[in-house]
This record gives sequence, C-alpha cells and structure tokens, in this order.
Amino acid sequence: MKQMRLFIIPLFCLLLSIGTNGQDSRAVLFDTDWRFKKDSLIQAESPTYIDAGWRKLTLPHDWSIEDLPNQKEGSVQGPFTKASIGKAATGYTAGGVGWYRKTFTLGKRFIGKQTYITFDGVYMDADVWVNGHHVGNHPYGYTAFSYNLTNFLNPSGKPNVIAVRAKNLGKNSRWYAGSGIYRHVWLTSVNEVHTELDGNYVTTPIVSSGSAKVTVQSSLANTSSRSKVVEIRVDLMSPSGQLVASQKQSVTIAANSTVSSTQNVTLTKPALWTLENPGLYSANVTLAAGHVLLDQTKTPFGIRSIQFDGQKGFVLNGKAIKLKGGCIHHDNGPLGAVSIDRAEERKVELLKKAGYNALRLSHNPVAPALLTACDRLGMLVVTDAYDMWEKEKLGVKNGYHQYFKDWWKKDIDAMMLRDRNHPSIIMWGIGNEIWEAADTSGYRIASQLASEVRRLDPTRAVTEAILYLPQQIKYKWDEFAPHLAKLDVDGYNYFVNGSNDAMQRDSATVHRYESEHAKHPQKLFMATEYYPSAALENWAVTEKYPYVIGGFSWTAMDYIGEAKIGGPALVPQATKVPQGLMSMMFFFSPNSWPVFNANCGDLDLIGNRKAASYYQNVVWRNSPIEMLVHRPLPAGMKEVKSPWGFPDEFKSWTWPGLDKPGLEKSSQNGQKMQVNVYTRSKRVRLELNGKLIAEQTVPDSSITATFEIPYQPGTLTARGFDGEKEIGSSSLSTAGKPVAIRLVADRPTINADLNDLAYVMAEIIDRNGNVVPSIDDTDITYQLTGNATLAGVGNGNPADVSSFQQNHKKVYQGRGLAILRPTGQKGAITLTATANGLTAGNVQIMLK
Repeated sequence: MKQMRLFIIPLFCLLLSIGTNGQDSRAVLFDTDWRFKKDSLIQAESPTYIDAGWRKLTLPHDWSIEDLPNQKEGSVQGPFTKASIGKAATGYTAGGVGWYRKTFTLGKRFIGKQTYITFDGVYMDADVWVNGHHVGNHPYGYTAFSYNLTNFLNPSGKPNVIAVRAKNLGKNSRWYAGSGIYRHVWLTSVNEVHTELDGNYVTTPIVSSGSAKVTVQSSLANTSSRSKVVEIRVDLMSPSGQLVASQKQSVTIAANSTVSSTQNVTLTKPALWTLENPGLYSANVTLAAGHVLLDQTKTPFGIRSIQFDGQKGFVLNGKAIKLKGGCIHHDNGPLGAVSIDRAEERKVELLKKAGYNALRLSHNPVAPALLTACDRLGMLVVTDAYDMWEKEKLGVKNGYHQYFKDWWKKDIDAMMLRDRNHPSIIMWGIGNEIWEAADTSGYRIASQLASEVRRLDPTRAVTEAILYLPQQIKYKWDEFAPHLAKLDVDGYNYFVNGSNDAMQRDSATVHRYESEHAKHPQKLFMATEYYPSAALENWAVTEKYPYVIGGFSWTAMDYIGEAKIGGPALVPQATKVPQGLMSMMFFFSPNSWPVFNANCGDLDLIGNRKAASYYQNVVWRNSPIEMLVHRPLPAGMKEVKSPWGFPDEFKSWTWPGLDKPGLEKSSQNGQKMQVNVYTRSKRVRLELNGKLIAEQTVPDSSITATFEIPYQPGTLTARGFDGEKEIGSSSLSTAGKPVAIRLVADRPTINADLNDLAYVMAEIIDRNGNVVPSIDDTDITYQLTGNATLAGVGNGNPADVSSFQQNHKKVYQGRGLAILRPTGQKGAITLTATANGLTAGNVQIMLK
C-alpha cells in the first residue's frame, strides 16, 4: 500500500427497506411459531422428533437473559449465576446448548422458485437442518448467513421441519454475547432469474448540489437450464416518493450462471444525506422478460460524498466533520442480545440526543436495524469486524480465533456485502486490539483483510483500533509500522489521557499523532477508544489538528459483561491505590458479584444520562455549563476511580441520608458536599436559594470548578461568566418526599407488530412532580392489559441481579423501565405501576 492515500468519494448509498430484511426487500419475516429447548439433545434435527413439549416462542430470542432454574439469593439470581464460566467478563450469565425447531408449509406460489433462508445472527456455532438434511454450519455469532433450501424442501402443501442448534460453550467472549437466534430470520423466494442476495452495489462518481451521477451494479443469476434475455430497469424515487430518474438496459444471462450489470443514472438537484437532514431516496431495480415481471427489489438510499484527507480531515459533502463518538456493544440492556428493530432505533435516538454524531460498533458486525436507524437519523458509523484474529486473547480459549483461518474471508464478505450501501458507514474496521498486530502474522492478516475490504468497497477508509502498552506488549512502536501501512485511518486506543491519569503514557506516546503525521502527511488519525475522564484532552488534540478527526468514548452506553470495569470503588483511607497496569487489573477482577455490567457508559443500561455524558457535552461545546454533586463518602473511606470510570456524582441536590456505613440516616444538613461545575466559561458563581455562596476562576487548562459547600435543601445554581456576561446556568433542586409513580411512554402510539416496542419510564415523584433521585429500593409492580406483553423490566443499577422478565423491579435513582411488545393486534394497551405507600401510575398507549 502507498504511504499517501487520498479519498474523494461521492457515494449514492443503498439503504434497508423499513420492515424488511437488511439484505433483501423481497424477504418476509420467519420469526413466529418456533419451538425451543435448552438441552444437549440427540437427533433433535430429525423431522420425526417429537417437540410437542418444547416451549413456543417468537424470535428474536436470547436464552442467556432468561431466569435460571434453582434460584438462590447470593448465587443464582435472575439470569445470573456465580458458577458462570465467563464470570465477570460475560456478566455472570450462562451459555449452553439450545435447539430451535419450526414446522412450516409452503404454498403453490413457491413452486418453481428458489427459496432461501437468512439468519441475521445466531450466537454461536450454529448448525441448520431442513427435513433432516444438514445444510450448513456457521461458527461466528455476529455475521448473517443464508442457505438455498430449494433442494431440501418437500413439495408444495407438505410440511417441512427446520432445526437449528446453537452452542455457546466455554469462554468464548470478553463481554456478554447472548445465546441463540437473537436476531431476525427471513425467508426469500425468487424466480429462476433474479438479483442475487446482497447483489446490488450503488456508488456515485460525481455528487454536487446540482447533480449526482449514480452507478448501479447488480449481480444477476439465472438458475434455469436455458439462456435468458432480461431487461433491467432502475427507477430512483425521491424522499417524497416521486420518480426522479430512470434507466434501463438488456443483458443476456447464460444458463446456470451469473452476470454483472452496470447502469449509470443522473439525478438533478439531489437532496444530500447529512447529519442534520439525512434525506433518503429509494431505488427500484426491476427485471423483466418481455411483459413478464421476473424480479424486483426496492431499497432506500442516501446521496452523500465523503473525503479523507490529511490536510482537511474527514469531509462530508464538502464540510469538515469532527467525530463526537462513542463505542457501543450489541446488547439491548433488559432485553439481553435480543435485537428488535425499535430497541436498535431507540438506542440511536438516545445517543443522538445525548450529543453523539458517530458510533463505533464494538467489536463485531451488528443487526441491520441499528444501521437502518443510523441511516435514518443521521449518525455516522465506524464498523468493527473482529475482536481477535488467529491468536487467543485474554484467556478466551473458545473464541473466534479458532475459526479465523477458515472463516475470515466468508465473514468479512458477509458483513460488507450486506452493509456496504449504508450511507451512515464511513469506515470499515478490521480489528480491535489485535494481539499479533506487530508480528509477521499480523502484517499478513492485515494485508489480506484490507485488500478484501477494498475489493468489495473501495469507497470507504480502512481502519483498525491499535493498543500500545509497552508494559504489557514487548514490541517496539516501530514494529507496528508495516501493519499500520495497510490502514487509511489509524485508530489509537487510550493514547491520550488526563494529566493525572494512572495510565498516562510517556510523552512520545502521548504525541504519537504528531510524529505519525510527520511520517504520513496524508493519513488521518482518531481515538478509537478513550477514557471518559480524558474527553477534554482528546478533544483538545482533535480541535488542534485537522488530521485528528475525533474519537470514541469507552463507552457510550452501559452493557452487560466486563463487570465493574467502570468502578468506582470505596476503600479504607489507608489503602494503597494501585497504579499503572495494576490500576486496570484492580477493576478487571473476574469476581465482581453482584455487579454484572461494565458501569462505564455515558448512559446507563436503560438509557438515562450519567455524569460522563454531561461532562462530555461541555467538552464538545454542545452545552455551556453542567453541574453535578458527588455522593457523600462514608467516614474513613476514599474513592478509587477506574480508568474507564468517572467520579460517583449525579445531577442531584437531594441527599436525605444514605444507607451506608458511617453516614447518619437523618438529614445531611451541614455536611460538606463536593460540587463539580463543568464549563468553558472563565468564572463560576454558585448560588444556594438565591444567595451567592462561592465563586471560582476556572483554570485555563481545565473546564472544572470544584466546590466544597455545606448541604442545605433548596435550589443550587451554578452560573458561568465570561467577563460580566452570563453564558449559561445549571440548577438542581431538592425533591420532596415520594408520593406517587409517574409513567412516561417514549411514544403515545406505536405499530401493532412484533418489531415495535414501547419504552415506559417509571419515575418516583414528589407532590410537585419532581423525580426523587434518592430512591433506590422501591419495588414497582407492573400490570399490563391489552394486546402486548411485558418484554423486559430494568433499572440503571449495575449491581441489581434480579430478573429482567418478572413483572416487578426496584427503581434506581428514582427511575425504572418497563418494555412492552405488541402481539400484532390493534387497540389500546394500559400499563399500571404500583408500589407500597405510593399513588399508582398508569399510561395508555395506542397500537395502530
């Protein structure tokens, strides 16, 4: 690869059809009427196997989030067990072997057709049988895979049986992966002449405000025994549904063969896909022979250009963009790994509202619905294909490394062919913290992966997350050079940290951006991971250098697994706090029970913003000022902050007494409270109940003003000033006694189908309607009437190992969550929430 690589890439990008398969708009959902049993069974693939006693369910499904048998407080609670093979890494959840079976009958319209089944994701090592025939094995738990079932199906009108076995065995992941068929399944039926699955690829060599030249490449198949002459028509539809351009051509497809078709279409005055207005068109690709319609696909798309340039940075539609990013894992909190379309969409909505404009998908291909949401809502995406290549990593002995040599090409192809037309995707990530990065095998693999990515999609940049720990890795930095030469954008994990951080690197590492830019002036760089507390230092580098295009906080949202890495920890004052790598290991303990989630997210497990999120929005200049209050420390104790964590502080001025050793349970009146004000203003004034009580000048190198003030109920206000001009304020008021439950639905009306969800936040409020954030132990019972089920309950407490699936759950900081899933019928549903001593809350949601 050349050392200097310049991208100027206008793209006309294919999207998913809403409500249809990520790969193909011709597909229909195949999620209902499955049977399931978690067991290592013999001959359960046989069509004659009796499964009448198995549980009936609708996919997607994750058995690892379900309550375990033999519940025992302190060892087996909800889905969690201390006997978990993965321990803290997988959040004390259990894997095992699970079987799925479905009996289905195809009608006459399937006669003479080619019938495919597609699995968006099965974790993991999936075997599939149809009518007793083994049609394939798929080891990787995150890539989609399809099989042509045509030769294994019974004649029309006769029942067929499909059986799927998933095996989540041993230690195979560094985080919570879930188990089973946790994403959608699709059935696609096509004529003998058709566009292949994932067969459309759309780019634009020219994009401007006045016009866009569109190149549509389609891979066409003819499975018949005769040559066919086919007309291919491409119709482009505007965001309002109007036909704006059309092109057609004829091709001859030989018998039992495929052919590639390329057409160029010109649009005038296109509506560009931007972060603010992500306009979406749709493309209809129609195949016909004479007047006979053979095949048709309908796919939304966006028009945008991207450029990667060492002098300008990352440029979208001619405008330089800095990435305000966060990393996310694939789980959906109380739903586990279950990927329902609305869950993915809500995740993106919450993160966009919290100030993000980019997501890094850690560390695997994701569900199609998440990418669809990014496309529709205007969120940039950096993908991640693998967490490991050929070498075992951190004791994950049953990980993907054992399949990599045989499967890397199949899996990278599966990811890219499905996803390469999403306008939200701007970079392809080929690995995360790869152990062999600086040896010859790493050079070889990086070259193979980068070449394959560019073969399938030369329009985007290739990147990778590099970890450099001289204390742990014996390689010198220069030994990474042949590997980095394969990349277009270098991703650095934890290279720039806070000046007082225990993991601060040597000066040469801290300024790696400068030295590498001097060697490779056309390259770009980014922080693929950084500590939340180091957001300011990383953003300062981003603002200073055009070739540093931004970064991604670890993490944007709490996730199950890697339990307790975000800390913080309380230890006696005399405890010697570990430094350097030992600081990391202090929080990377395999024994964190009952903490089951990482607790390092800017948002908690149910979507509420945490301290790091407010801090980061001041860093990004999205907010002028934010104020948070540190939880009082028990007498004789001190706080140890994790490298991945943030101080134990909240948006709260309600401290009636905490049930902790060394603290009185009466009022905190008079106790000194630490108040942190985050602002880019020069001076901060602190007011309590309208009176000025403190004032500070913010140091030039900081955005933090720290106050120690005696607690007194009322209203605490921080005001930021530049000179005498007030640039913003932030206030916190003391809540009264809890009197009622308030239920707040994310939307008043939702679709009456199984792919939609209602997220209902339960809030403990005082008589004035203020949330009471000091309430952590109130158990709420949820009662639901109407055509919906309770899909999950949750809170933000990282140590609450109670069930996600029962009809009750405690709140945390005054809030809880109930997730409702329609059953498919229209009407009204009503959720009622009750708790001892509180007025019940209820909310009605319409299903349309």
